[in-house]
Amino acid sequence: MTADLLSASWDAGKASVWTPAGFELTYTAPDGKEIRTRLDGVRGADLDGCLPVRSFPSYKGQRNYPGLYWSATMSRHVGFESWVERNHLISLDFAPEVTAIASQPFWLHWRTPAGRVLRHAPDFLARLGGGRALVIDSRPRELAKDADRKAFAATRLACEERGWGYAVCGAMDPVVAANHRWIAGYRHPRYEDAAVEARLLEIFDPCLGLLEGAEDAGDPLATLPVLYHLLWRQDLLIDLTLVLSHRTVVHRRHRD
Repeated sequence: MTADLLSASWDAGKASVWTPAGFELTYTAPDGKEIRTRLDGVRGADLDGCLPVRSFPSYKGQRNYPGLYWSATMSRHVGFESWVERNHLISLDFAPEVTAIASQPFWLHWRTPAGRVLRHAPDFLARLGGGRALVIDSRPRELAKDADRKAFAATRLACEERGWGYAVCGAMDPVVAANHRWIAGYRHPRYEDAAVEARLLEIFDPCLGLLEGAEDAGDPLATLPVLYHLLWRQDLLIDLTLVLSHRTVVHRRHRD
């Protein structure tokens, strides 16, 4: 759920020196073509399959940890530039309301009153149910410099103009993030097993301890991966704010 991610958001302040009329946006289409347009000339859906507008540098001695994460939502790799970003990316991938994720989705351009041209590339854009869009910048509050805050404020103003959601997110709750990472290890469809899934869904209705239920369903070596996959799909639910263990209480989700 995006609520797990948005609980780590913080207020970077509001812009007071930029006008919405100055905003332009540059993105890279899936075919590699670079497109620059006025902000009001782009739809959120145009960005769903866009390529990153900049690379993820890797060099000796760098303090951040870039990498690629295989997204179950996108069925392909999505890039990140730090462990904070990685946790945010996993949280977006885990959220059932997220239907598409783009990393470094666009450059946002604007001018200051003095005529200086500035630009900023947000970290993620997520497509949500109902066609909504959510733009995310990943930055712990204590690491945000004055220039970052101004860029975040301008991005918030642009997103408000376009009708998109926007949030600056810092480090997530460490327990929730750790649980997401563990469950994400079983996100791939190869862990699906219809027969085992049916037994687990019956066993955990209404609720039972994680290992006890896995043992009731069969050999835990075979049932635990399927159980974790059901947690990823959120057909089975747990309290993500508590450390995941063999005693974790698991219950079946009853959909409306």
